[in-house]
Amino acid sequence: MFAVRIHGRGGQGAVTAAELLSVAAFDEGRHAQAFPTFGSERTGAPVVSFCRIDDRPIRLREPITDPDALIVQDPTLLHQVNLFAGLEPDGFLLVNTSRRLEELGLEDLVRRLTPEHVASVPATEIAREHLGRPLPNAALLGAFAALTGQVSLGAVCDAIRDRFPGEVGAGNARAAEVAHEHVRAALRRLTDA
Repeated sequence: MFAVRIHGRGGQGAVTAAELLSVAAFDEGRHAQAFPTFGSERTGAPVVSFCRIDDRPIRLREPITDPDALIVQDPTLLHQVNLFAGLEPDGFLLVNTSRRLEELGLEDLVRRLTPEHVASVPATEIAREHLGRPLPNAALLGAFAALTGQVSLGAVCDAIRDRFPGEVGAGNARAAEVAHEHVRAALRRLTDA
């Protein structure tokens, strides 16, 4: 089973991201589950969403304490709570930022993780450019597909377009494609170095 924990703030689409990821996995013939946990339901409040992907039926229902992948939608959360609890050295880390992770005070964490399993992507900027709004969730799903290989970019884009028809879906799908290529390029530079 592959377990994903998504940390964001209300209004950034963390809950929708988990749902879209589960739909993408399901559309590729896998079993998937998505659910959120949050306190106050206001814009800007911390939100945690979860997604499990497996080739067999999923019976677990509790929150994910030991994720295989961690997606951070809002870098302002990095030092407020222990976001990285349970993330093993071979886990995947994806952070929405245009800065290097070392600049965010994460050098110890980055050194502990497998280099090819860590990526940052300016998802908010990509969303603003292709959607006209600072909603990073779709771009982060495209980046997640590139980083982990757990779902294909095509399945992510199909899930996005099914959920958001018309221009909104097209813009979100394009943001996912751009973020996917951003991470692929970063991984190529890493392997070429």
